[in-house]
Amino acid sequence: MDHSVHNKLVSFIWSIADDCLRDVYVRGKYRDVILPMVVLRRLDTLLEPTKEAVLEEVRYQREEMDAIELDEEPLKEASGYVFYNISKWTLTSLYNTATNNRQILLANFEEYLNGFSANVLEIVERFELKNKIQHMANKDVLLDVVGKFVSPKINLTPNDVVDPDGYKLPALSNLGMGYVFEELIRKFNEENNEEAGEHFTPREVIELMTHLVFDPIKDKLPLTLTVYDPACGSGGMLTEAQNFIEEKYPESNRDIYLYGKEINDETYAICKSDMMIKGNNPENIKVGSTLSTDEFAANRFDFMLSNPPYGKSWASEQKHIKDGGDVIDPRFRVILKDYWGSDQDSDATPRSSDGQLLFLMEMVSKMKDPAAGTQGSRIASVHNGSSLFTGDAGSGESNIRRCIIENDWLEAIVQLPNNLFYNTGITTYIWLLNNNKPEARKGKVQLIDSSLLYRKLRKNLGNKNCEFAPEHIEEITRTYLDCAAIERALDDNNDPVGIASQVFRNEDFGYYKVTIERPDRRKAQFSEERIAGLRFDKQISEVMEHLYAEHGDKVYEHTGHGKDNKQSFLKSIEKSVMAWCEDNYISLNTKAKTKLLDVKRWASLKALVDTARELMAAIGEGEFNDYNQFKKQVDAELKARKIKLSAPEKNAILNAVSWYDETAEKVVKKVVKLNGDKLDELLHRYDCTEEQLPDYGLYPTGKANEYLTYESSADLRDSESIPLLKDGNKQRIHDYFLAEVKPHVDEAWINLDSTKIGYEISFNKYFYRHKPLRSLEEVAQDIISLEQKAEGLIAQILGVGVQQVKGW
Repeated sequence: MDHSVHNKLVSFIWSIADDCLRDVYVRGKYRDVILPMVVLRRLDTLLEPTKEAVLEEVRYQREEMDAIELDEEPLKEASGYVFYNISKWTLTSLYNTATNNRQILLANFEEYLNGFSANVLEIVERFELKNKIQHMANKDVLLDVVGKFVSPKINLTPNDVVDPDGYKLPALSNLGMGYVFEELIRKFNEENNEEAGEHFTPREVIELMTHLVFDPIKDKLPLTLTVYDPACGSGGMLTEAQNFIEEKYPESNRDIYLYGKEINDETYAICKSDMMIKGNNPENIKVGSTLSTDEFAANRFDFMLSNPPYGKSWASEQKHIKDGGDVIDPRFRVILKDYWGSDQDSDATPRSSDGQLLFLMEMVSKMKDPAAGTQGSRIASVHNGSSLFTGDAGSGESNIRRCIIENDWLEAIVQLPNNLFYNTGITTYIWLLNNNKPEARKGKVQLIDSSLLYRKLRKNLGNKNCEFAPEHIEEITRTYLDCAAIERALDDNNDPVGIASQVFRNEDFGYYKVTIERPDRRKAQFSEERIAGLRFDKQISEVMEHLYAEHGDKVYEHTGHGKDNKQSFLKSIEKSVMAWCEDNYISLNTKAKTKLLDVKRWASLKALVDTARELMAAIGEGEFNDYNQFKKQVDAELKARKIKLSAPEKNAILNAVSWYDETAEKVVKKVVKLNGDKLDELLHRYDCTEEQLPDYGLYPTGKANEYLTYESSADLRDSESIPLLKDGNKQRIHDYFLAEVKPHVDEAWINLDSTKIGYEISFNKYFYRHKPLRSLEEVAQDIISLEQKAEGLIAQILGVGVQQVKGW
């Protein structure tokens, strides 16, 4: 469709809102009327030519066949589409026969709507069109709106027409109708400041995606193929894929089946109507949350294209995916090997604030298995940058990347220019997945940076200020098909231009996340000040300290009132305590509140203080440089006094009176014996020699087969991200430790059991090229030149000579 005609049509429809709805709806609600009316008028124009044939079929079934219920199939055959309308009305006849009686117009319009087939009636219900029609009728604008849509000055029909002035109005194809829908949606979204996640994909981006998905196997396209979009919106991605195949790779006996799901009722209704108009099966388009319900659980698809919402929370859908910490939806669980090579059932859910990778996993779960005799599946999905690197090793995001890369499904990622989309200016990427890679691509991932390939728009469309030209799409596609490295070119100013490409091995994106431990060194000393803190629970210490300072030992008492005369003093002041917390911006959950008002909890902490004082009296207040010796004395005194403490209680006392000091002795955790098979098994597990065991936290005592382990300091604990490969070969963690850690921290050791494997992809790391700073002489010359220009301008403004300005 010619762009000028397209823009004229959109402008006319856009003007209807201002002309007819200004005093009836607030501006943000215009789309609620205009979009369904556009859909309705389009369906109406398609059915107009076969109206008499449909009415004749209705007459035949009712009068000749005495049918109680009409047979749908002959009606569809009569209409020429998968939908029909059995009422006598069209929008044109409604307008032409209308009177000043609004009730008659409303009744006729409702009869017209009720005459549609069930699939159109669902669209009417999703749009809530009947309510809007009634509201417009009550406000006396319904006839005006209908008149605008049946105006001879616009053509929403699939045929060329001539307007009253004798000018030809071109036919509106299904593709052109799609452009009209999406341009209107874009303008309404822009008007209403819709959030960035709710936008449709520019057509040139979809065109690029279709080339990237279909061109590599253009000679092997199946005669029956399926295309799926789990976030289909108004259906642009699906219909463009169909148009692409039919235009680029026509085959008379090819069948294309489109499937999609959309959560928004309005865009679902537009998509479904689009499917009906184009002769596709509207039943393959489902409404609802893709993440909450696996509508297509039994289906597998040949091709999948999608632009899922990003930066959008999926917290409301968590209950369908997770039960506490357990993932209950198999789409979002993956099997990964741990560092030791054992299979683990792993979480593949990202943080709740951004669910875009869940849509990618939904598509992965719908891939056809090449081992079952199929060609497998190809996926193109648009994401923002967070999908590349958000989430540390072991996180859901990293597990998703790892699953896709280690299974060798990721073929390429293409970086797009900024400001390419209408409602967001952020950097976006197309992920290309294929579970049946050709031999030349196996074990490889291609990264393509096309962020500098674009042409500027003459006028911005929302955030969109640039677009791909056909030659850009051709260049990106050729680069992808060639799967070769391309170095970025530089212009005369040494600025990067054009496209860049690099090909990596899968393992290049992987890394080990290893915890590096250091020994805890502690000093210890009893003192009244240190012991005093044991009186209060750390989680609610501020409130407890306030209560004790205010009421003293009363907090341990009962008042003698209340049930069984055993109400605690704390319960009696509950309201004032809660008021104090509110005044001091302290929020207490139910568990913390219960603990705060529990006199038994207070008494147990007081008993702990008393025990600590008893130990202080026995051991004294001298400072210990060796925490191991101090702990032995505490244990001995507890045993001598027959005082039994739980492990948390004893640790609370020890932690209260000890602190880290780098000059203190190391804190021993335990002594272990490693004999025969145990030692061999450990050396095999760590892939090291006996002499290297200290690098893994096992230190020989000097006695045969005896080793010390030390408590680690949580404050000094660190982690290292170690690439899986070094110089093209698998990297040993121990070698990295010896080279990068040991020289700087001699007493550190590797906690190998904590090792996790992660994957991330950084475009900046691979494509950024440093541009040297200009010399001081060049900068100074520019400054002098600017000063001279400024002096000339000032002199010109004041009407004086330059010398006068200098001497101002």
